[in-house]
Amino acid sequence: MTDREIVFLGYGYTARALARRLKTARWRIAATARSAEKAAAIERAGARAIPWTGSGIDPAAFAGACAVLVSTPPGEGGCPALAAAGEALAARAGDIAWIGYLSSNGVYGDHGGAWVDEFSPLRAASRRGLRRIAAEADWAALGATWNLPVAIFRLPGIYGPGRSALDAVREGRARRIVKEGQVFNRMHVDDIAAALEASLARPEAGALFNLADDEPSPPQDVIEYACALLGVDPPPPVPFEEAELSEMGRSFYLENKRVRNDRMKQALGLKLAFPTYREGLRAILAAGG
Repeated sequence: MTDREIVFLGYGYTARALARRLKTARWRIAATARSAEKAAAIERAGARAIPWTGSGIDPAAFAGACAVLVSTPPGEGGCPALAAAGEALAARAGDIAWIGYLSSNGVYGDHGGAWVDEFSPLRAASRRGLRRIAAEADWAALGATWNLPVAIFRLPGIYGPGRSALDAVREGRARRIVKEGQVFNRMHVDDIAAALEASLARPEAGALFNLADDEPSPPQDVIEYACALLGVDPPPPVPFEEAELSEMGRSFYLENKRVRNDRMKQALGLKLAFPTYREGLRAILAAGG
């Protein structure tokens, strides 16, 4: 039996993908739950549920932990996980070997389609992007103040089984919105989990990584490829100017950049299983997804 335990502050799609990998490597898993129903589901899956029903988390929840993954999005008041657990983590600074904070490449804002790396200016103008920048700074400050090895990961669009263009096409939700020159990076959830596991194996205080695939692509190309795999006609193209999008959906199209992943590959020794959306979608379909 292993004595390694990781605590997940937030237990969504990406966190669960990492948990599956770590269970295979004989890690013990603990995860926060906001309701009794979610806590029961976590326990049924063989993990330890940590109640998080108020603003704080019982410091005793971290007694056996040597690693923490934070995947909760920040709000107006900052990162809720930092507010709930920051003091408890600082108190265990000598025992925590790795803290991973999942951020977003939205912190870069719009770069007119140019390539960005970890040293590029942060030009986010949206509230969502500005909150991410502030949360990154707060977690980095906690690490520097208490000698905690905090690593920050800037994620792109996440896809995988049950959450891909294939599902959107099958469910009739797919839209082929076209904006000249627009590209997005994306990344298969299993590649994200592999990158996090690699970082966990070699903690580096203050580490910062872009997580992304090798091919930033126009979103309509992904829909067209998914339709081709499923043998159906793609939906008609819709010019961005005519597309009825939510405020959040429209904000994504107002930011255009290509995200470099060189540091991820070099520092973490990661070889992508799905370097582009084509390999990823083919694998999902082959697995019945």
